[in-house]
Amino acid sequence: MSRDTTTALIRRYLEAFNAKSSEAMLDCLSDDVAHDINQGGREIGKEKFRWFNAKMSRHYDEQLGDIVIMVDESGGHAAAEFTVRGTYLATDEGLPEANGQRYTLPAGIFFEIDDGLISRVTMSYNLTDWIAQVKAG
Repeated sequence: MSRDTTTALIRRYLEAFNAKSSEAMLDCLSDDVAHDINQGGREIGKEKFRWFNAKMSRHYDEQLGDIVIMVDESGGHAAAEFTVRGTYLATDEGLPEANGQRYTLPAGIFFEIDDGLISRVTMSYNLTDWIAQVKAG
């Protein structure tokens, strides 16, 4: 896959996130996508990813800005760095109580690409920073 094609795929995935279109995000993923959850485990498959997105949309309203996409020469690996601007809508298990707190934090995603689709999504952000922001209100 070319760098340009991979860049377009990652951009489409991130635009779907900002549009709150879980189905459009899923269209970018392989059926056996590996999803590495920030400071959590690994889930395999589109259905688990669909469930994860539904859970996240109940608890958080987020937009990604300042997006920078980086792709290796082969087009098989990519990363995106961005700023997450969000609102904590409903308390997520094991996290502080939600009451509409707003937060802003830098984050990134690492991707692997196989056969024209995203086969791995690895999310990375500073959970300690996020917790401090929502506790401060």
